[in-house]
Amino acid sequence: SYWPPQYTIMDGATLEPLKVVSTRGMTVDTQEFHPEPRVAAIVASHQHPEFIVNVKETGQILLVNYEDINNLKTTTIGAARFLHDGGWDVTKRYFLTAANQSNKIAVVDSKEQTLAALIDVDKIPHPGRGANFVDPKYGPVWVTSALGNEKITLIGTDPEKHKDSAWKVVRVLKGQGGGSLFVKTHPKSKHLYVDTALNPDPKIAQSVAVFDIANLDAGYKVLPIADWANLGEGPKKVVQPEYNAAGDEVWFSVWNGK
Repeated sequence: SYWPPQYTIMDGATLEPLKVVSTRGMTVDTQEFHPEPRVAAIVASHQHPEFIVNVKETGQILLVNYEDINNLKTTTIGAARFLHDGGWDVTKRYFLTAANQSNKIAVVDSKEQTLAALIDVDKIPHPGRGANFVDPKYGPVWVTSALGNEKITLIGTDPEKHKDSAWKVVRVLKGQGGGSLFVKTHPKSKHLYVDTALNPDPKIAQSVAVFDIANLDAGYKVLPIADWANLGEGPKKVVQPEYNAAGDEVWFSVWNGK
């Protein structure tokens, strides 16, 4: 939770709280005590009976083993401060998560329970869960957009078959502008969608950019989603593209202030 600064392990069937654990502790960089570090993303490991817990202000990533909560075992990984959201690479071994105000992406190897990499990106990365696809040149990549600028950053994620590209920024695409919150694609889709919901320009905030994965250098096409939705008068927003299961439709959240 954001407040109080803690995470809670619950019974999955009844949601009964079984264990409450404080996240107060030392920051990863200056080693200063932080009294109110918020919990951001929590994801379940595919490798071990663990939850991966981002502690925002301290920059610590906790691997919490839930096999025996009365004798709780936790692996603490020092990453970078201001951890927020993230998602898996295509193998579901590596968890890539943004430390947004630190302008970094942390990569957790959930199998080895270690920090695989800490990658510099800019500015204020905000991937949501990120997006995975196979780059024509660099192989499997994971993608984040940013709040602070127009950059869409592609990071190589295949240390076995594309070692030279692994955990490196392999491409930076230019989107419509800053204020992006989510990127999305689908295994059956040829396109990458990028929103810009928090951009100060209404035309940009009300539309999305779409890239052709097979021809990324060609730039993007703009889809005027808010106009198509016929939202009427008032400040309009378009956010968070999501594919259906078949991968042949993309859905958006749209609204206006009135």
